Amino acid sequence: MTLDALRRCLGLIEPNGWDPVSAAGEAPLTLAAVLIPLVTHDHGLAAILTQRSQHLNDHAGQVSFPGGRHEPHDDGPVATALREAHEEIGLAPESVEVIGCLDAQDTSTGFSVVPVVGLVDPVYSLTLDSFEVEEAFEVPLDFLFDGRNKRHEEMIWRGRRRIYEVYKDFQGHRVWGVTARIIGSLQEAMEAVTEPAETNS
Repeated sequence: MTLDALRRCLGLIEPNGWDPVSAAGEAPLTLAAVLIPLVTHDHGLAAILTQRSQHLNDHAGQVSFPGGRHEPHDDGPVATALREAHEEIGLAPESVEVIGCLDAQDTSTGFSVVPVVGLVDPVYSLTLDSFEVEEAFEVPLDFLFDGRNKRHEEMIWRGRRRIYEVYKDFQGHRVWGVTARIIGSLQEAMEAVTEPAETNS
């Protein structure tokens, strides 16, 4: 896999599914977007994740990608993801090379979340909003894409049985839920990338 191949695979396209459609008579979903900030290192790619503050109303204390609700002045999910990443962890929009979007993921808490994939220079600087974010940290994609590092668990949520993926703790952090699903979607996209075969003339 090369970054050029990943750019070609994702492309700068609007994702499928970013639409507040009511399902099964439930309330319309709240539009949101997250940024998947990928950092290039000699040993491979890593993703920047955050530990959300414990007092927040939505997904308190969970590990997530920087992001949040769509605002009326945002021009689509890319704008939402970049704005939220800037507000939450101080990642300047101009320091991110957006290479594409993944399809929206719906959450049990009523959000439709579009993951926006971006490349970040390894020499980056963050300033965390302590009200929303307790910590930002990197996780190598090799760890996240290794099937031995995740398992399925189940829980009862609002009277319904739900099965979800959970990763092994990484340096004390537990990745699960929609964040785990987004990582799985990224893995599928990256594994689908193939370089064109070379031909001899």
